[in-house]
Amino acid sequence: MEKLAKKSKYQDLIYPFEIRPLTMEDGGGYLITFPDIPGCISDGETPEEAIENGRDALWCVLKVFKEEGKSFPKVASEYSGKFVQRVPRFIHAELETTAAREGVSMNSLVQSFISHGLGRSAVKQRVSAAKPRVIKKAKVKAKKKRA
Repeated sequence: MEKLAKKSKYQDLIYPFEIRPLTMEDGGGYLITFPDIPGCISDGETPEEAIENGRDALWCVLKVFKEEGKSFPKVASEYSGKFVQRVPRFIHAELETTAAREGVSMNSLVQSFISHGLGRSAVKQRVSAAKPRVIKKAKVKAKKKRA
């Protein structure tokens, strides 16, 4: 992942971006996305053109943020990776016991739990989005069996 700075008044803002080739079915060329700014995307025939078009898209999005009085999105690298969370004593004791039993630090254990939970949440969202189709198919099959 590279970082892209916008010219002019937003020169000091650097946002990471990703470039990937587009299939011929999608029109070919290259797509540029900004993970820290959802919806800010562009493309180009070459990676260089995608970057230049991405700069323009980024500038437009930041201009809209400024016009609407919104603060600019934080750059992911601005997050320290550290936060403090108070928990009840019984949870602290359980975490400490489990970490000792697993032979890992309590920080590693909690990080593992959080990662696992975030992964499950993402899967659950995808499944929920697909559920209506699965339910409809199941109901249709059930009706056919009864007939």
